[in-house]
Parts: sequence; structure tokens; C-alpha cells
Amino acid sequence: MTGFLDIAKKMRRIPQEFFITCNRLGILPSRWILIVYALDQKMDIFVTEKCCKPDFSNPLNSYVPQRNLYKYVKTVLVSTSRFGIGEIEGSYKTPTGLHRIAKKIGNGYPIGTVFKSREAIGYVWKEHPDATIVHRVMWLEGLEPGLNCGGNVDSFKRYIYIHGFSDETTIGKPASCGCIHIGVDDLLSLFDTVLEGTLVFITRKRL
Repeated sequence: MTGFLDIAKKMRRIPQEFFITCNRLGILPSRWILIVYALDQKMDIFVTEKCCKPDFSNPLNSYVPQRNLYKYVKTVLVSTSRFGIGEIEGSYKTPTGLHRIAKKIGNGYPIGTVFKSREAIGYVWKEHPDATIVHRVMWLEGLEPGLNCGGNVDSFKRYIYIHGFSDETTIGKPASCGCIHIGVDDLLSLFDTVLEGTLVFITRKRL
């Protein structure tokens, strides 16, 4: 059984749709890539040491060499919206599509710091034991006009984050109001590793 699981892990790859979307939008893939599977409540993390420039004139084929350059790192549990998948402002649903980490907030603050409107306001072990945004915040910007960027489907204006949550028993099942919750250990490691500009692709289910 262990051998089978090891093979399955090695076979995990970035979805073709990610590279096709990058090519369609003329966006170069980042060194680190985060793939969120909203229906699986999981995030796959990939990294490459070197990138090739995609051939934007041939979007159906240019993803192939790029895909082979990325190494699967790990899978972490997440929690997406308890209201489901969707992009409309006020829906409290988790949006799909290509995003980037626009801003990282909370560097240097103690574990357990609570944030409101991206400002530190206290700690979970003191006056905010049920806080909903804690530890660190990575603010996502949608990159697909009409899907998650602009108008009433703008992920950035909807304040869609990857962030910590005080009740980690909810990680691994839908519980958020649109954001992506992640456990503190995985959050801190990810926050310290990836840069602003890192691409995040949110899709429905791992195929």
C-alpha cells in the first residue's frame, strides 16, 4: 500500500488547465504554484528551479514542457466556503480560476495574532478566542476578467484570502465565508516560502 501511495504522489501534476489559462492570458507561471481543489478541500504545492518561456502563439501545446519542469512538493488540507463555489460579490462563495498572491500580511507577528481589515488587533489567547482571521494573511487577486476580476466578481475587492483560522478542527471541510483556511504550521511555512506574485489556481476537483 505504501508503494502505491508513493507512486500516486509522484504522479500528481499541475492541471493542464492552469497552463492553458496562463497562455491565454499571457501570464508567465511563477516559481511556486498553488493548486486549490475546492471540492476535495486540498491544496497541492509545486515548485520549479527553472522556467521556460511559453509559446503564447501555440497555447494548446506549450504547457507540456512547462508542466514537466515542476516538482510536486506536498498536499495540505484547507477549508473553503461552506456556501460552495462561486464568484459573485456577496455570495460568500470561494471563487475559481487563476489568482495571484497580491499582498502578504502579518510577517513577524506572533502566532495567534488576530487581524481585522488587515490590521493586527489582538491575540486569540486573550480577547479574541473565536477570531476568524489569524496568524498570517495572503490576499488574492483574480487574474481572469469577467470570472474573478472586475465588476461584481472581483476576488481582490471581495477580500479573498488564504489565512489561518482559530478553530482548526474545521480544516479539511467547507467552513469559510469564501476565503481559504489553512492550518497554522502549513500557513507559516507557506508564508515564509512563497513570494507575492505567486500564482494560485482554484479549481473544483482533482481529476
